[in-house]
Formats: sequence, C-alpha cells, structure tokens
Amino acid sequence: MTATKTNERPGTRARVSYVRSSAYKAREVLDLIRGKSYSEAAEILQFSERGISHEILKVLDSAVANAEHNDGQVAEELFVSACYADEGPTLKRWRPRARGRATRIRKRTCHITVIVSRYSDEELERLRAREESAGRSGRSQAAEARRARVAQSRARQADHDHDHDHDHDHDHDHETVDEAIENDEVVESDDVDEPTGDAEAGSSSTSEEEE
Repeated sequence: MTATKTNERPGTRARVSYVRSSAYKAREVLDLIRGKSYSEAAEILQFSERGISHEILKVLDSAVANAEHNDGQVAEELFVSACYADEGPTLKRWRPRARGRATRIRKRTCHITVIVSRYSDEELERLRAREESAGRSGRSQAAEARRARVAQSRARQADHDHDHDHDHDHDHDHETVDEAIENDEVVESDDVDEPTGDAEAGSSSTSEEEE
C-alpha cells in the first residue's frame, strides 16, 4: 500500500511561495500547529516569537478563508490536517574577507503549504463536550479574530495608499510651480488696483504745470 502523495491530500489548502526564510525554520513552527484546531493553531502562531510565524499565520488564515468561501465550512470546525515547507531557490551572495578572500552567503527561501480539514461528527461532539466540561464553551472565536486581523490589514493598506496619493499630488504641485518659474511665466492677479480717472487727471495737470 502506497502513501498518499503530498498534492493529493484531502482538505482545503493555501500556499505561499518564495518566503525569505529557510525551510528548517519554517518546519520548526509548523510542527507546533500540525493536528491542532484552527483556534489553537492561530493562538500558537500569534504569540510565537519566531519571525516566520507571521507568514504561517497568514497562510493559515488564507486556507480557512478558502474553506469558508469555496467549501461552505465553518472555521471553528476545522483543524490543521497537514502542513509542510519545501525548499526554494537559494540566493548566492559574497562577503569580503581578509587577504582578498570571499565567503559565500546563502539566502534561503521556502514554499509553505497549510491544509485544513473538517473534524468528523464524533470528534466534534467529543471536543464540544470537553470544552463544556472545562467551562470553555464559546471561548475561542477564531473566525472573528481572523476577520479583525483582515480588517486591520486592509485599513493599514488604505491609509498607506491615501498617504502615497497625497504625497504624489503634493510633488505634482511643486513640479508645476517649478516649471512655471523655468518658463518665466507671470501669474496675473485680479486684486491689482487699476488707476482711476482722478489719478489720470492729476498726472496730466502735473505735466502741464511742468511745461
């Protein structure tokens, strides 16, 4: 009997490619959430001190979102059935050393995949009974927490885009003024007072007296 291939594992998946981290570091964090429920896995990743945990949390949220929108499943009934990290291409860099030598620097990359599946009905009943006996029923609201994270991310992106557009308009105004100065353009103002008739008469009488 042959084992199930990686790309044929059942469940809903999400994948991120070319993450700037080594597969070894990603696997150490993935081992902590494998087999955990979505709420437990999200909590572990949120409070983990590893830098790669933030990328894995985004992949986990994406997999759960795919299960909700594409398969019509509930986030609280999902668990991490499989997760793995494959090695990506390695970027080669060089660092100068003593006596004209050089040392190679390897910048690793990896591809992270997270697969979520739904608990069976028997497992769901057992988990709910355990939570009720422990007094933790309704404690985990993983879906609401994920939606809050998505809303915060979208708000930060909107603020960034707004600031970028404002800076672009400000720079455009400066460029317009600079072009006007370079082309010796004079801006006429409507607030300039035109000479009145009395002033013209006074000037003509003054010229007659001088004659």
